[in-house]
Amino acid sequence: MSIENDRPSPPTSVSIVLLTLARRIESELNAALASLDLTVSRLGLLGHIAGVPGVSFSDLARMSGTTVQSVHAAVKVLAGAGLVRDNTARAGAASTIEITPDGARLLQAAQEAASEVDDRLFGPDADPIQRQVADAVRAAFKGFSAP
Repeated sequence: MSIENDRPSPPTSVSIVLLTLARRIESELNAALASLDLTVSRLGLLGHIAGVPGVSFSDLARMSGTTVQSVHAAVKVLAGAGLVRDNTARAGAASTIEITPDGARLLQAAQEAASEVDDRLFGPDADPIQRQVADAVRAAFKGFSAP
């Protein structure tokens, strides 16, 4: 352990450092989203649905890295809450899922909650190392635009 700046020397595995930070971020985000009755996972689905109107269950599963069955269950919950709708024309037809106005409002509120978490974890008053991580992530995605 290094005593320089009262900070222990970092582990040698970048994967372990990032996984540890990711768990902290997920915990903070889940806490911030709890008042909106959302989880990080459901927020991700809502974001994918908003970003790709008419998306299918299969495409959602690929985008979220989960199974079609899991996506069906999660979308059923989101639809039951009036946040998304499945515009299937008839039984057996491919589903086309889209966000509702209520879902869009909730997504906006969730994005605001996520921004607050970003500021707390990576903003000007955050740990300097975490700010460096944020700067590296921003630099890595500079010029990238989401669909």
